[in-house]
Amino acid sequence: MTQIIYAQSLMNEWFFLQKEENTSMGVSQQNKLNTHGFMKEYSTYIFDLDGTLLDSLQDLYVSCNAALKMHGMPERTIGEVRKFVGNGVKKLMERAIPNGLDNPDFEVTYADFRQHYLVHNLDNTKPYPGILELLANLHAHGKKLAVVSNKFYDATQDLCRHFFSDYVTVAIGERENIKKKPAPDTVLEALRQLDDDGRDAVYVGDSDVDIATARNSNMPCISVLWGFRDKEFLLEHGATTFVSSPKELML
Repeated sequence: MTQIIYAQSLMNEWFFLQKEENTSMGVSQQNKLNTHGFMKEYSTYIFDLDGTLLDSLQDLYVSCNAALKMHGMPERTIGEVRKFVGNGVKKLMERAIPNGLDNPDFEVTYADFRQHYLVHNLDNTKPYPGILELLANLHAHGKKLAVVSNKFYDATQDLCRHFFSDYVTVAIGERENIKKKPAPDTVLEALRQLDDDGRDAVYVGDSDVDIATARNSNMPCISVLWGFRDKEFLLEHGATTFVSSPKELML
């Protein structure tokens, strides 16, 4: 019994000394936590767009069905469209159009979707609650911010310019000469434009594609729970770190 008490005393003393050392020396930037005490602070934040920064589902749903209706194809429910998004709008339409790429009207239907969406992508789309405050907070703390998306390049640029121009300096969308997510190419291009080596960067997204993108980019991933996928789905696809509100990422 005496030995147990002595061992516990030594352990308590060790924890006390560790606490004193951390207080006197401070915490290194690598291990610095935000004001909530549980989320590591990074120097660079790479964000997904749809389902992470922007609630864009309604406009994607409307444009998808507008294109389908133009060509006499059955329309999709918003629940179906929610499941279809995440791999770029071409994959969205491939999943929405009967027989996908094998449908002889695929290309013209996809083109009509793009045309409709470019005109209507601001009808209902808006930042999720707390997103503008989060970006303002990170920007005020000198963090580098970028957006990478599988949405086509022009729409990505337009949306980021419209909503986030005060905070986001780099926005990379899908284009011919760069592989889309989950390949790391868009992330690497964002880092190049930020003049950042990625050693203290984090990827923030809402989907399995984002988890794979972060892994392929050799960076940690924070999965948000306000987007297009639920926690159970994300866990099944390897998610390890979650936030349920943008406030949890604020410094």
